[in-house]
Amino acid sequence: MPATNGKFLLLICLLTLLCLAAVLLSLTSGSIDLGLGETWEALTSREATLQRQVILDLRLPRTLAALVTGGLLGLSGVIMQVLMRNPLADPYILGVSGGASAAALALLLTGASAIWIPQAAFAGALCSILLVFGLASAGGRWSVTRLLLTGVVVSAGWGAVINLLLASSATNTVQSMLFWLMGDLSQSRIGIWQMLILAAGMLVGLVVARQLNVLVRGELPALSLGVNVSRLRIVLYLTASVLTATAVTIAGAIGFVGLVIPHMLRLLGARDHRLLVPLAALLGGSFLVIADSLARTVIAPQQLPTGVVTALIGVPAFLVILRSTIRYH
Repeated sequence: MPATNGKFLLLICLLTLLCLAAVLLSLTSGSIDLGLGETWEALTSREATLQRQVILDLRLPRTLAALVTGGLLGLSGVIMQVLMRNPLADPYILGVSGGASAAALALLLTGASAIWIPQAAFAGALCSILLVFGLASAGGRWSVTRLLLTGVVVSAGWGAVINLLLASSATNTVQSMLFWLMGDLSQSRIGIWQMLILAAGMLVGLVVARQLNVLVRGELPALSLGVNVSRLRIVLYLTASVLTATAVTIAGAIGFVGLVIPHMLRLLGARDHRLLVPLAALLGGSFLVIADSLARTVIAPQQLPTGVVTALIGVPAFLVILRSTIRYH
């Protein structure tokens, strides 16, 4: 047991250092490269310099947005994979991002100000959450299979709505729509309520972590150990959905974070959800900060959608994880 605790402590320390390194990379890299000394001076000095303006007005808000968004998606991915008992489950599997995207694109199509996009996206996500939950629990026949099928169908429906909006939109608005659909942090800003939602989601995950350890083994073992599976599933669904909805309102639909991060941590030995829940938020935030830094610098001064970079990294990473898992078993 002491050796195991030492391994977990080492993992926590390494991931914390990775997070700090990712934040430093994000603050120092871009179309204007800044050294560590210049970055520290810009953060601490009150003199109105170009470096201070770049750090405080552009890079720091974007870095915080990436950190919180990645944490939301990583945590949601852990919860969703336990809820669905499916290793391929990700935060978007139940149509939350589809509802958010459709509402945001509808707002853009009407010519309304872009500052209302987060509110419209969150409203669309909540609509999708209630729709899936209502249909899946109709008649009191709640089950994982019913929930999954309902989510897939609703997601396909939102996809049709999104395609219709894109087909009927003016040419000058299509690019902004596509960037938002692919996941983009260039205009992202966060407030205290997004941080509070991440903290609340982590708290819920830690409270039910022991029950997650049991539920992942199957419904019957969980019932035999006194777990209220029906209530737990509702809590997990609502928690994961709100976390995903919040992430989508910040940066659009950024893929692969919620899918890859839980598998990566399990491969590193973090299978206990008391450890997996906080580490998923930490590693998810670090991963997205690094991906966003690459999106800003690979073809600078032009920028790539962050979701494209996460996909380019996530696909080979998931294949490597899958190969390692097969070899392990």
